[in-house]
Amino acid sequence: MSTWLLRIRRWHGRLAPIVLLPLLITVSTGLGYRLMRDWGGWGRDQAHWLMQLHEGEWLGAHGETIYVVLNGLGLIWMLSTGALMLLGKWLR
Repeated sequence: MSTWLLRIRRWHGRLAPIVLLPLLITVSTGLGYRLMRDWGGWGRDQAHWLMQLHEGEWLGAHGETIYVVLNGLGLIWMLSTGALMLLGKWLR
């Protein structure tokens, strides 16, 4: 395995535990919000707490922005490094 691929694999593994919880919160609350609104019969006000968790509103105005940006960057990082590792495996 090439050196760059080993380095990517190492960083992917180091960052995975850090981005896991925020991504799980985002996915589960976003999915929960949509399902409860569409199929659960909840109104916007009833489901608003899920959106607050989903968007990181509980962190305040600046924290919300940081949460969203870091969450997005973490997802992009995990997807791109995962794709590179998969590609490296296919090419072997």
